[in-house]
Amino acid sequence: MVKLYHIAVLYKHQSKSVCLCSASDLTAFGFFQRNSVQEFMNFSSQILVERCQPATRTSVKEQAYMCHVYVRADRLSAALISDHEYPHRVAHTLLNKVLEEFSNKFAPTAWTGDPNSIAFPTLERYLLDYQDPRQADSLTKIQDELDETKIILHNTLQAVLERGEKLDDLVVKSEQLSLQSKTFYKTARKTNSCCVIL
Repeated sequence: MVKLYHIAVLYKHQSKSVCLCSASDLTAFGFFQRNSVQEFMNFSSQILVERCQPATRTSVKEQAYMCHVYVRADRLSAALISDHEYPHRVAHTLLNKVLEEFSNKFAPTAWTGDPNSIAFPTLERYLLDYQDPRQADSLTKIQDELDETKIILHNTLQAVLERGEKLDDLVVKSEQLSLQSKTFYKTARKTNSCCVIL
């Protein structure tokens, strides 16, 4: 099951990173585990941002989770924690959007201020909207629709063959094919029939 657990916006100082704001969906965890899980997600996000160089993207596998991090050149950073099934491209697209909106709303002077003092409710909205990456991301949605179309076309061809119709019969009955095309088809079938091994 695709699941998005945590998004955080951080600032990478020279020696440490500071969480500016975060949002989490901990409903998949037991009530008494939630505080520990929240602390671990915040800790993991900070450690990964500290270890990443500016202007880099990183995805790290940790047990049953994927941690995606983007540290911009200006040291504004975002971290996202999901399960393994969550598409990497969608995760990094979301990190881009979050940082873009955050930097448009808050001046760089606010990034180095008091940690966790910034109210940014957009994170909760993105956490909810991006739970289903196919609905939130248009490229993923288009790819799924194309895959579905391929399956439908394949099933239609099988249905024609199952009814007992043969391509030879369809060519003979066709009014759209010229006499020359029908003759070419028959000649090609006869020529290739000697090569068929049963």
